[in-house]
Amino acid sequence: MKNHLDRIAQQRFNTNLDELPEREKKVIQHYQERLPISKDMTHEYDTSLTFGQRLADKVASFGGSWTFIILFFIVLLSWVILNTFILARRNAAFDPYPFILLNLFLSMLASIQAPVILMSQGRQALKDRLEAEHDYEVNLKAELEILGLHEKIDELRESKWEELIALQQEQINMLTKVLEQAKNKG
Repeated sequence: MKNHLDRIAQQRFNTNLDELPEREKKVIQHYQERLPISKDMTHEYDTSLTFGQRLADKVASFGGSWTFIILFFIVLLSWVILNTFILARRNAAFDPYPFILLNLFLSMLASIQAPVILMSQGRQALKDRLEAEHDYEVNLKAELEILGLHEKIDELRESKWEELIALQQEQINMLTKVLEQAKNKG
């Protein structure tokens, strides 16, 4: 079996099996054994995430949604209206203009939300890289399969040509005999 894998590596990659990277060896192994190589990378990746990572992804997803933007705008507008118009008339505003407490809360939110979003983006980049590597493996195996099919079709065509030539030769021989017999009778 190793000899066959070496032959495939030499034929397809012009190198020995031992010199190929592990990914290509894995693809050749799957090709040789006719095993599927495709799998659901999203499910596989998502099941490996910890609770904190899933929570960070959900926070990042919510923080970049229109729901968050609209809710945040409503909270900010409510804060400003409450402290500028409603409580200011009673002289009871807890955060009068220039809204220093609101700025503090916004800064704290940004300081917490930014690292969470960066962590989520880092995980998404890792997931994208894993999916790209898997896509490469699937494409490489598909290419090997297609090349193998081309070889089989070429072999079939060659054998059919040989059969056709043999059949034509037999017909020529038969025609030659018929012509000789007609000459001899005539």
